[in-house]
Amino acid sequence: MYANILIEYPVKTLDKTFTYIIPDDFKNTIKVGMKVTVPFASKKVSGIVLGLINDKPNFEMKEIISLDMPYFHLNDEQLEIGKFIKEKTLCPLISAYQTILPSSLKINDKSHDYSKYQTYLILNKEFNHLDDYIQKNNRFEGQISLINDLKDNDKVLKDNYSISSVKTLIKNGVIKEVKERLYRISNNSSNKSNIAMNMEQLSVFNSVNLNEYNTYLLQGVTGSGKTLVYMELINKVIENGKTAIVLVPEICLTTQTVDRFYNRFGNNVAVFHSALSDGEKFDEYQKIYNGEVSVVVGTRSSIFVPLKNLGLIVIDEEHSETYKQDNTPRYNAIDIAKFRCERNNIPLILASATPSLESRARAYKGVYKLLRLDKRVNNLLMPDIELIDMKKEKINNQIISNQLLNEIKERLINNEQIILLLNRRGFSTFISCKECGYTYKCPNCDITLTYHKSSNKLRCHYCGYFIYKDDKCPSCHSDSLNYLGLGTEKVEETLHNLVPDARIIRMDQDTTSKKGSYQKIIDSFANHEYDILLGTQMISKGLDFKDVTLVGIINADTSLNIPDFRASEKTFDLLYQTSGRSGRFNKQGKVLIQTFNPDNNILKLIKNNNYDKFYEYEMNVRHTLKYPPYTYLLLIKVSSQDYDYLSNKVNDIKKYLDNNLNDSFTILGPTPSPIFKVNNIYSFQLIIKYTKENNLKDTLKNIDEVYSSDNKVNIDFIFDPNHF
Repeated sequence: MYANILIEYPVKTLDKTFTYIIPDDFKNTIKVGMKVTVPFASKKVSGIVLGLINDKPNFEMKEIISLDMPYFHLNDEQLEIGKFIKEKTLCPLISAYQTILPSSLKINDKSHDYSKYQTYLILNKEFNHLDDYIQKNNRFEGQISLINDLKDNDKVLKDNYSISSVKTLIKNGVIKEVKERLYRISNNSSNKSNIAMNMEQLSVFNSVNLNEYNTYLLQGVTGSGKTLVYMELINKVIENGKTAIVLVPEICLTTQTVDRFYNRFGNNVAVFHSALSDGEKFDEYQKIYNGEVSVVVGTRSSIFVPLKNLGLIVIDEEHSETYKQDNTPRYNAIDIAKFRCERNNIPLILASATPSLESRARAYKGVYKLLRLDKRVNNLLMPDIELIDMKKEKINNQIISNQLLNEIKERLINNEQIILLLNRRGFSTFISCKECGYTYKCPNCDITLTYHKSSNKLRCHYCGYFIYKDDKCPSCHSDSLNYLGLGTEKVEETLHNLVPDARIIRMDQDTTSKKGSYQKIIDSFANHEYDILLGTQMISKGLDFKDVTLVGIINADTSLNIPDFRASEKTFDLLYQTSGRSGRFNKQGKVLIQTFNPDNNILKLIKNNNYDKFYEYEMNVRHTLKYPPYTYLLLIKVSSQDYDYLSNKVNDIKKYLDNNLNDSFTILGPTPSPIFKVNNIYSFQLIIKYTKENNLKDTLKNIDEVYSSDNKVNIDFIFDPNHF
C-alpha cells in the first residue's frame, strides 16, 4: 500500500505529490488528509496525504516515518476547498491547505499536543470493602472526608484535596484518577428568552429557504436588527439538526457578537479568530471537529472550519475588504462561502447597511436575492447628520471644530457618550525640518515614518522599522522640527486639553496589540467607564452602545483623496457605518462630519442617509470609467531586490501578455507600485481589465511556470484587488 503525499514546501516547482511506502504499522490507521512526516532529500519534512494506492509504482520509494496527530485529518470538503483556492488564486496547493488549518495544526508545524486536562477523582467500583476501610482508617480525616465527598458526588476535583490522602487512597485501590479534556474558552450563559421579530424582520426570515442553495443579500440600515434575523434562522437550522457559520470582519466585532450568540446558544458556540492563543484555537477547532458545537462565530479564517452537516453561512458587513486575504493565497472568504454553500445545497446570507457595489449589482440582476430592512427597530429614527465646513473655522489648523466641541460638552453634561473617528493612528503622519526640509523616511521602504508620541518612536507601518525621535534635526541639527499630519494620538492629546474632565479611551492598532485588549476597551466603554471612544475604522461597524448619542468624524477627506477608484465607496461605507453607532436605543442620535469639501457629492449623500442614491451615482461613474462591477480587474505585482533585473522582467511579461491576450483585454502598465519599495524589495505592477476570462488563466499559468524557478523575481496574481 502506498501514499501520494504533498510536502510542506510552498514552492511552485514542488507543487505535486510524491509517492511513499506505507509501513505495515500504519496501514490500518492512515487516511487521506492526514499529516505525516516523510524523508525528502536529506531531510525529514511534514506533508499531507492526498491519495492511497495499492498498485506499486515503477520507481524507488522511501517509507513514511510517522503519522502526526492521527486523531485529526482534513476532511473531503476541506480537501476540495484547497483545490478550489489553488485554481482560483493560482497559488501552490500546499499554501491553500496551510491556510485552511489553524496555526496549532499547520502542516509544517512539528507535532505539539495543545490539549489541556483537568484531573478528577472517582470511587473505584471494584473496591468492595469501602465501609470496612472507613472503620479501620477513621483517624485519617483527610481520607475519610474525600471518601464521603465521593459518596455524594460522581467525581471531585483532585486539586481540592491533600496530596498524601489522594496518594494513599489510590495506592490502596479505593479511588481512581480520571482526566477530562478542559477547554480554555467556555461559556454557560445561555438565555433562551427570545426577542420577538417585528414585521419587517419576520418578512426577511420567511423569505430565506434553508433547503436549497441561494445567495441572499440582506440590505438593512444600521440598527435595523439584522443580527436578530440571523439568530432566528440559525435557531431553525439547529432545530433541523444542522450547523451554521457566522463571519464578522474585525476581531473587535467578535466580542459583542459572540456575547449575543453565547446568550442565545450557550456552549453550543465556538469562537475562532487570530487573536486567540494557539492553545485556544486548538481547543475551539477540536470542539468543531468533534461535533460538539453547532455555531461558529469568527473572522475570515472561520470559513474553513470543519463543521459537520452545515446548514447556513452568514457573512456580516459583507462589503468589508478584510474578507480578502492580502498575502498568498489571496482568497476571498465570500468565494469560499459560495463554494461551500453550493456544495452543501444551503443558503448564503451576505448582509450590510452598505453592500459592495458588486453585490448590489448582482442583486439588481437577480443573481442574488435582495432582502431589505429599511427601518430601525422600535421605529427609532436615523441620526441627524451635519457637515461642518472646516474652512470657516476661525482658528487655523483647528482639529476639533467649535460646533463639535460644543456638542461634546453638551453630551458630557447629559451623561451621554461620544464616538470620534479618525482613520489614521499615530501622532503625526510625518515630521520634517522647517530649516533644511529633511523628512524622516524608512531606509527600507519608500515611505515616511509616522510619529507615535506615547513611545517617542518614528515607525514604519510597512516593515516595522523604528527609531527614537530626537529633538534636533538629524541633518542640520536645528530645533525646527515640524509635526505634520494628524493621527489618533494627537486628537487624544487635543481632547484632553479641550475637555480635561472627560474620560477618553483610544482604540486603534497601538492600543489593541495585547491579548484581550479589544474586549477590555469595548466592555469598559459599554459600562460607561469612559465618556469618549476615539478610534480608527475598527470602531465603525457593528458596535452597540446604548448611551452613544453623538458621533464625530474628525476628517472626512482622508479617504476621499486616496488614488483608488473605490475611494468614494470606501468613504461612504466608513462614514455611513460610523454614523450608525449614534442613537441606536431610545435617544436621538447626531453625527457631525468635519470636512474641507462640504459640496462633495458623496458627503451630501451620506448626510441624507441615502445608500440607494449613492449606488446610482457611483454606478454611473464606474460605467463611464469601465471599472467593476462592469469589468473584472487583475493586478499583476512583480517584485525583486534587483531593480534593473526587475525592470527587464516586468517588460518581458508585458510583451508576453500583449502577444497572448486579445483586444478584449485592456492592459495597463507596467508602472511602479504606489509604494515602490517595501523592506528593500522593489515592485512594479500591471493591471488587466476584462469582461470575459477566455484564455487569461492559461496565460497566467504559463507566466507562472516560466518564472517558478527564477528566485530573483516574485510574481503575484491578485484578482479583484483591494488596493493598488
